Amino acid sequence: MTQMVTAPPRDMAVREGEVAAVRAGGAAQALVGSALAAGELGLTRGELARAVQLGIVRAGPPSAGGAARFTRAELARVRDAASGPPDALRRQVETVAGAQAAAEVLGVGPSRFTRLARCGHLTPVGYRINRYRAVVWLYLAAELREFADRQARMLRGTAPAEDRELLAARGDLRPRTWRGRHVGLLLRRTADPWARAAVLAGVLPEDELRAAVPDPAERIVLAALAPPPPYGHPQVPAAAAVAEGLLRAGPPDEVHWYRTSLEFALTGARAQSKSTGERGPT
Repeated sequence: MTQMVTAPPRDMAVREGEVAAVRAGGAAQALVGSALAAGELGLTRGELARAVQLGIVRAGPPSAGGAARFTRAELARVRDAASGPPDALRRQVETVAGAQAAAEVLGVGPSRFTRLARCGHLTPVGYRINRYRAVVWLYLAAELREFADRQARMLRGTAPAEDRELLAARGDLRPRTWRGRHVGLLLRRTADPWARAAVLAGVLPEDELRAAVPDPAERIVLAALAPPPPYGHPQVPAAAAVAEGLLRAGPPDEVHWYRTSLEFALTGARAQSKSTGERGPT
């Protein structure tokens, strides 16, 4: 008989342990909110959110309402690690939006930049949906500068044959490369097998998810553990509907890869539940 664990005991224990550790750690472990943390690091709140997304800054236990909080020890660690000029941390998370701004960083025209991005040579770090419901991709300025130094030959001359073929077929790898980056960043932030499975489940179209996870109880667990939408995800329904399409795998080979990865992750998650009874259907 399938039994659903609605409040995983291990999660409660971990949460209580985190709180106890914070209390025991004294001032070094005191928690501060996003606004104060951003100010102490010389960032805007949006830049801080990007730093958390990229794994540069580690968030502490959230508030009761789910708001991000940070320990002073973590803020001190980040300040110590940000060697170089005073704005070194800000330069790590600086983004540019759209082909025109990104092309200026690379020192090329917008059409060449768009070709490089569509063909997968440059990976977006985020997106916005503008008033016309069009996707505006965001890129890390530091990565663009590094690409210009490392791949200077790609900034001039004719496009490779494979790029020309992709463009002739009206292909665009930007959604796919962004999804790969987004999923990879989320997986790096957790070692819990059910949480990792939830990350992979969130990329699959609904019909593929149901086929991969036929047990409704398991799907409820995965939905409960699903990560929140990425930073910058719109709240306006019309724009959110456009953005939702970016979150789901599209090409058949991409769908197959995520489905296979999910099935593998679930094998480990189910084995954990059988041995510990800590999470998921048993």
